[in-house]
Amino acid sequence: MRMRTILPGCVFLWAMLQRGSSQPVELPDSVSNCCEGDVLILLDSSGSVANYEFSRMLGFTAALFEPFSLGRGHVRVGLLQVGTKPVLEFGLDVHSEQRSLQKSLIGITQLQGSTNTKAALRVAKRLLADTPVPKVLLWLTDGVELGNVEEPIAQLKAQGVSVLIVSSVHGDFHVLQRVVSPPLESHLYSVDIDNIDIITEPMREAIIRIIRAERLRAIHVTSHSAVLQWRPVLSTLSGYYDLWYSTTGNTHAEARHILPGESSTVELTELRPETTYSAFLRPESNKRLFNTLTVSFTTLSGILSLAVVSVHDAGPRQTRVSWGPLQPALVQRYTVEYGAIPSGAVRTVIVESRQNSTMLTDLEPGTVYLVTVSAVYKNGKKRAMSVKACTQEAAATLPALADLQLTTATHDEVQVEWKAEQQGLGGFWLNFEKRGTYDSYSTYLPPSSHSTQLINVAPSSRVCVSPIYGSGRGEGICCTTEK
Repeated sequence: MRMRTILPGCVFLWAMLQRGSSQPVELPDSVSNCCEGDVLILLDSSGSVANYEFSRMLGFTAALFEPFSLGRGHVRVGLLQVGTKPVLEFGLDVHSEQRSLQKSLIGITQLQGSTNTKAALRVAKRLLADTPVPKVLLWLTDGVELGNVEEPIAQLKAQGVSVLIVSSVHGDFHVLQRVVSPPLESHLYSVDIDNIDIITEPMREAIIRIIRAERLRAIHVTSHSAVLQWRPVLSTLSGYYDLWYSTTGNTHAEARHILPGESSTVELTELRPETTYSAFLRPESNKRLFNTLTVSFTTLSGILSLAVVSVHDAGPRQTRVSWGPLQPALVQRYTVEYGAIPSGAVRTVIVESRQNSTMLTDLEPGTVYLVTVSAVYKNGKKRAMSVKACTQEAAATLPALADLQLTTATHDEVQVEWKAEQQGLGGFWLNFEKRGTYDSYSTYLPPSSHSTQLINVAPSSRVCVSPIYGSGRGEGICCTTEK
């Protein structure tokens, strides 16, 4: 499909194409009460947008939402500005009537700065999370310096958000085409800013199609399940819902459910990963004839990317790297590649699937290393994350810790005792992994300390104690707690 580009002199042609290529849009009798949903406007407010362009975008936004009833049970509108740092101009629950919305739009000041769209999308994901109504992200942008937006937009889509885009004609169209929600012909517009008014009606119609009150949508999609949600139109006395679904293209229903009239959600289970399904919901009543509602959705792959990679216990010639989450049922092995920056030889360590850390040794003191941890999955796919690790400068030999003993008190409490050379001692540095995290917890203890009790210790955690002297840190001792 081609993205629709609207330029001066092309308005008549565009209108004729609209008339010939799609069915007339049947709007509700009253637009003001047609819909229920959340619309978050992502407004490019960076320095690449001219002041005139910015004001035209605001005017377009004001006209676009003017017919809607606002507030809970109708349409909630929020606006998030994109700049060097995202700024939430107003949230979804701020405006419940048009006068306050229009006044806020008039008073918005452009941020300038760089275009940090990725940071703004992270905020948008939080704002639109777990809302029980259809959700729309309307992105108004000049399309310049978009950055890495595909992954955060994919996360938004996974939580049921429809992404619609309006871009000025000098944007990066290829990226916008990849991230917009289908269909492109009604959800993605490239328009000369002087003619942006001519897309007000078609864009409003596109939003209405998504947030129209009687609509079936998929929420909380995972690799093996999906929750379908709709606005109830029946009562317990007047009918029931007939729901069936199948893989897209399959004419035979894989499963069918008869649901009571008060239902508004249903969970589909035992689905296949990375598979597109079509679901159909028909309200059945002897009082009124209802349309069959449809929705398509694609289940996730079932593979989680590495969420965190961290380095700790660094010395002049070694450092430990840890990662998570562990997925032993899905991961075949981990590979850890590391080399000095910028051009050191790359070395590789192979780690089995149930291990979440390894010690890198024979490193050069005072050197920065790039460490990349890759999860190699059993289905052949691969996910990787990189982190920088700095070794300590080589120092004069300092007294090492003399002894370290661990005693398990309960399943997550450990008594730690140690001995060290007291002359010139400035304290101790203790490090261990807390239960429920993949991060190493570190703390300083005074020189008079010879023992401490740790709580919330993860099973098989490495507990390390190092002596600190005036000229540096002495060699520590590490022990592993019981599983």
